Amino acid sequence: MLYLISTHLVELFMPFRQTFFLLLIIVSLILDPCSSLRANDSDSSGSTQKEQDPIVMDYLDAAIYGVIEGVTEFLPISSTGHLIIANELIENEKSSQKQEEAINAYLIVIQGGAILAVALIYRLQVWSMILGIAGVNPKGRRLLINILFAFLPAAFLGLLLDEVIESYLFGLLPVAIALFGGAVFMGWAERRKKIQESSIVSHGEKTLEDLTIRSSLIIGFLQCFAMWPGTSRSMMTIVGGYMVGLSRVHAAEFSFLLGLVTLTAAALYKSLTKWKVMNEYLTFGPIAFGCLVAGGCAAASVFWLVSYLSRRGLGVFVVYRIILSAIVLSIYLIG
Repeated sequence: MLYLISTHLVELFMPFRQTFFLLLIIVSLILDPCSSLRANDSDSSGSTQKEQDPIVMDYLDAAIYGVIEGVTEFLPISSTGHLIIANELIENEKSSQKQEEAINAYLIVIQGGAILAVALIYRLQVWSMILGIAGVNPKGRRLLINILFAFLPAAFLGLLLDEVIESYLFGLLPVAIALFGGAVFMGWAERRKKIQESSIVSHGEKTLEDLTIRSSLIIGFLQCFAMWPGTSRSMMTIVGGYMVGLSRVHAAEFSFLLGLVTLTAAALYKSLTKWKVMNEYLTFGPIAFGCLVAGGCAAASVFWLVSYLSRRGLGVFVVYRIILSAIVLSIYLIG
């Protein structure tokens, strides 16, 4: 009874919460307090730091990053890879190492908009997990446990390899390699899925309620490969869902919910560890605006992907990744 009442309340009040959040963001963009404070500090100190190393992202750049992040985050084509490509094309050749570090950190933090979009779309599942913690909803508790176990491998390796990944894999050549390699792996997984679906002997496809801790760990280990930019976290977790027997729609749904935990952890980690350099070279307005754009685009992307997967599968993304990898490799060789 408590679960049903709380679920109806969430459905009733969520539109008002969304509106409040959007208004809060819009007001913050208008006021842009951090930009004002930064300007005042610069005037009072007379420092020439900003003249030498100016702010590296304006609202247009933020909008571009936001659209790319939102559209690609939950599609199996690698949002980070696309953002790195965009950054290579937008980036000023005279940018300092610190400026590049600030932008690279923002390319992770901008995922906050996509996180919010999925949290709102799957608010009932999120609420069921919250009630599961309180002991009210056993199914929600089981789902949360599976998501946490799927998150553990990436959490461990992410902390261990973060600096190495940022130093060696945030570039066009690593992204091109990952895009092509991921396309081959995804093509294999899609053919395997179609064979299973057309098989005469079928044991049926699993739902999220059928997931075990072992299956969740398999998905979690596959997610670790997505730390290589260009691989795609969404692709690896959806394919992982295929491999443990989930239907296409449920594999995508588990990927989205796992992304809530994984992307939130990554964004918070970058915000805490790179706050100083981001605060120095980025302003609050473009940061928030990019996240807002990413959230709107991510919502549209999620709705489209769920509908498309149920009808067509992953084949079109295989072709897209191969073509994009060739383009990126050409840009790298020419550049």
